[in-house]
Amino acid sequence: MQNISDIELSVIIPIYNEVDNIPELYNRLNKIVNLVSKTNELIFINDGSKDNSLMIIKQLSIENKNIKFINLSRNFGHQIAVSAGLDLCKGNAVVIIDADLQDPPELIKDMMKKYHEGYDVVYAKRIKRKGESWFKKMTAKIFYRILKKITSINIPVDTGDFRLINRKIVDCLKQMPEQNKFLRGQIAWLGFKQTFIEFEREERKRGTTGYPFSKMLKFALDGITSFSDKPLNFVTQAGIVVSLLSFIVIIYSLYGYYINGKNITGWTSIIISVLFLGGVQLISVGIIGLYISRINKNIINRPLYLIQETNC
Repeated sequence: MQNISDIELSVIIPIYNEVDNIPELYNRLNKIVNLVSKTNELIFINDGSKDNSLMIIKQLSIENKNIKFINLSRNFGHQIAVSAGLDLCKGNAVVIIDADLQDPPELIKDMMKKYHEGYDVVYAKRIKRKGESWFKKMTAKIFYRILKKITSINIPVDTGDFRLINRKIVDCLKQMPEQNKFLRGQIAWLGFKQTFIEFEREERKRGTTGYPFSKMLKFALDGITSFSDKPLNFVTQAGIVVSLLSFIVIIYSLYGYYINGKNITGWTSIIISVLFLGGVQLISVGIIGLYISRINKNIINRPLYLIQETNC
């Protein structure tokens, strides 16, 4: 059952070393949320920042009682930081937005219009990505299309976590306790009434991205293993194909030895065969290991995050 709060709008902002962007972000957010809602809160989640981000957020919270902060005990990652905000937010409508100013806060006005029309989810769909390398654009495009193809749910392409969700969606997400969070996939899995708003994504104004290639790869693997078992099917199919090829080679070798009276020789072919089989086995074990790792984390059931201090 959906809980009704006195706060109309909550904005969740995960923070990791964004000291240069926080002042402008706050000014733009504060202006737009006061325009579209009578009661609101801005929740900054400090995810183990090594700069003075937390100090600036605390100062803002002293000046404005609608500013809330959650200081995590260490860096837990973007998706978990957002999850912490979702757990403590009180708004009937909740917006998730990053602090790098690539996603325009002013788009919240259009999101709220869709929300008042009765939509449960309003996500921002990128029609253009400025200031990003061709490699990042290409890999992101390929990933989202592969994910859409191999999963049974309709995960929107060209979207990030910048979106508005209502209290019903927030309450449903709280019932999904998995450790490897992939929120955009979880929200798509929930269904309900969803729509989108198109926009051109700006380039990062200041600072450096907190998502290097290694984190992007981990995030992609979390998305795939969370919502598809096709990699496991691939392992099974690859095993069948390799077994058939091996069986053919065995029959060929026996035929050559007993029928034609010839030994099948060739050091190169043996090495190629061994390396090929070894590669298939390692890939298969690696894929299975990813799923086992997810199971292990959920069985251990450690807290998703730890809060050092908060004013929520």
